Amino acid sequence: MPRGSKDKYTEAQKRKAAHIEEGYERQGVSQSEAEARAWATVNKQSGGGEKAGGSGRSTSQASKAAARRSSARRAVATKHGAPRPGTRLEDTSKADLMIRARALKIPGRSRMRKSELVKVLKKAA
Repeated sequence: MPRGSKDKYTEAQKRKAAHIEEGYERQGVSQSEAEARAWATVNKQSGGGEKAGGSGRSTSQASKAAARRSSARRAVATKHGAPRPGTRLEDTSKADLMIRARALKIPGRSRMRKSELVKVLKKAA
């Protein structure tokens, strides 16, 4: 359940959160989780509720749009098993290493241990 009052949000933000929440509920997500995800999305896209002006808090529409685009790119990249920038192979799960090995068509990958997969993937890169 999201915390805090929603009084500072605009009507457009409230409608957007309700619409997002309905979408998640149609996908089978629980009501409380759908509500939390909806408000998190609204906050991510618009920076939260109305803020007091003149304090340097305003974010330009261009920077918000850029943040949404980069966030969407990262989400798609991680969804399809692409490595996150700065992640070492040793810190990656064996399942993700197997996906990478499969993409590179490394023979014998199904019988390899995690340490062996790391070694072979480092050579292949």
